[in-house]
Amino acid sequence: MSTLEALQKQIASGEDLSSIVRTMKALAATSVRQYEKAAESLDDYYHTVELGLSVVLGSQTENFSNLALDENKPLLIFVIGSDHGLAGRFNEQIVNYALEEYWSEYEGTPGALPSNSYVAAVGEQAISRIEPTGIKLAASFNMPSSISAITPFIQQLLEEIESWRNREGVEKVMLFYNRPLTASFSPRAETLLPVDLARLKETRLEWESRSLPVFTMPTENLLSALLRQYFFVSLYRACALSLAAENTSRLAAMQAAEKNIAERLDELKTSYQHERQAAITEELLDIISGFKAVKGSLD
Repeated sequence: MSTLEALQKQIASGEDLSSIVRTMKALAATSVRQYEKAAESLDDYYHTVELGLSVVLGSQTENFSNLALDENKPLLIFVIGSDHGLAGRFNEQIVNYALEEYWSEYEGTPGALPSNSYVAAVGEQAISRIEPTGIKLAASFNMPSSISAITPFIQQLLEEIESWRNREGVEKVMLFYNRPLTASFSPRAETLLPVDLARLKETRLEWESRSLPVFTMPTENLLSALLRQYFFVSLYRACALSLAAENTSRLAAMQAAEKNIAERLDELKTSYQHERQAAITEELLDIISGFKAVKGSLD
């Protein structure tokens, strides 16, 4: 294969790849806003649930600040990553944060998970990065691929958490996921269980009304219903924000790839033009040499 043909093939491949990257960039940009809106739509409802819990808890006389967590009980950690690649360091960052950085920064145990912890991973890319560390996963899940798939996924997670609580005596559940920032993302740790009842009780101080809130349902029934909604919304929001962050990271990666491909195509096209010009010049020289040879023989 000649140099010109090889360059033509590389240019054609680069243009095809550029088309794919542009499509992926457009899909990522659309998905980012879709998942961000899903998370934003829950904010008011989340606050309403918190206020409802503060009202119910405020009617109780227990001192919730004295409720201590048994540190000997198992800890369940959910690491939320992605099923798909081409998202930069999205999965590497959340896995490193969940398994090492968080515990070094906040728990004073450099690079080490608590000994009584179980790790569950969400997303094939997160799973493939946790397994080589030697940590045995307690459970693994696929990440939802659409807004409509999040609700049944969260219901499945809630059932799994309840199962772990009953079977293994888990008292603390933590979520590790990435949150979207402007053109970037950052890792976040959130405690799902135990619920900070003391904080929720104090939320009543921020009640934005002159009317005092009251309820007529049995306290136990209302508290149970509100806590179920609290867990659901917390998990849903974490999942939606993680998906938004994933697509934010993928968008940035595709923008960088698009720039690199464009630069490479410019180089290839410049090389092609030089090679083509050299080939034309060589052909012209051959013609001139042939003409001179023929003319010399005639003379």
